[in-house]
Order: sequence, then C-alpha cells, then structure tokens
Amino acid sequence: MLLKIHDTNPQMRLIRKAAEVLSDGGIVVYPTDTAYGMGCDLFNKRGIEKIYEIKRRSKGQPFSFICADLSDISNYAAVTNYAYKIMKRLLPGPYTFILGASRVVPKILLPKRKEVGIRIPDNEICLSLVREFGGPIISTTVRLPGEEILTDPEIIEGRLGHSVDVVIDGGILPPELSTVVSLVDDIPEVIRAGKGDLDVF
Repeated sequence: MLLKIHDTNPQMRLIRKAAEVLSDGGIVVYPTDTAYGMGCDLFNKRGIEKIYEIKRRSKGQPFSFICADLSDISNYAAVTNYAYKIMKRLLPGPYTFILGASRVVPKILLPKRKEVGIRIPDNEICLSLVREFGGPIISTTVRLPGEEILTDPEIIEGRLGHSVDVVIDGGILPPELSTVVSLVDDIPEVIRAGKGDLDVF
C-alpha cells in the first residue's frame, strides 16, 4: 500500500492508518531527514527478523530506532548530562547517537554490546508517525544488498511492496545517511560521517 502524505503538514488520517499497521505488527517504509527508512514496532521480534531477511543482513549488525523526543530516549538508553546537552543541541536532526542500552531494549537488538543507536529525525511525517504509534520504531535505510539507496517511493513500492505493508510517499529524497556518533562514556566518537555536521565534535 502506497500512502502519499504531505511532508510539512501530514494528513493525520493517513498517519493513523500507518500507525495502525505498526500496531498490528506490520512493516512500514517512511521518509526521514536523510533517506527512506524501513521499520516496525521496536518490540515486534517477528517484524525485526523479517527486516533482517528483506535486507539480507547479519543479526550481528543491529538496527537503530527512532524515538519521538528527548524525554523518550531516557527510557531506552543511559543519558548522561553531557549526552543530553549534545542531543538537545542537535536533535531533531540527521544524527544517530550510540548510547548504553537500558534493560527495556529487546535482546535481538543487542547482539554483542549493550549499546543502541537512537534517532530523532527532522522530518514531520516520521515524527508524526512515531508520536501517533506511541513508541519507538526500528530504523534502517531502504537499501538492498549491493544496491544504491532507494530514494523514490514508487520504485520502493515496486521493489518491496510484496515484503512490506505500507510505503509512505513523502517525495523523492536524496540518498543521504545520518552521521553516527557514539556518546558512550561521554567520549564523542564519530563512527560514520553522514549528513550531520561534524564540527560540533
């Protein structure tokens, strides 16, 4: 199912429809402030396993997830004063922050280290979806093995429509990735340079 949603003023009836799919255990493709993301309910083990299958990705490579706001992050990660100040300055934005995981995070997302990657993208469709759903959703770039990042929602629907439940059309996005920064032990370490500005680190 392809849902065309306005990127700055999302139609809430369509956002609700996508959120209901997440509540029913489905997989949704949605726009972010970088590329399109693919996700499901953070606590839907079957959905997470299906996303691993779609992407043909090793379970040793955990997915990050999206929270609605900074206060939500502290439920799923250890947020020090230092980490809070950094994130308050840069989020919502094109960053994924690596933090120590809380006990709430499902073990399937913690294959080796007890750390998680958390995003709050600066995209109104994405944030409306997470808020309406009422909990974090998995976030992984829509890219198949050995291929470029898929940026056109109609192409995504054509390629993945049989594997996912909803593709939200928020327009064609540039093939950008988030900047990944570890804040573990209050020592900022850039893991991947992406769209986010690195000068602050």
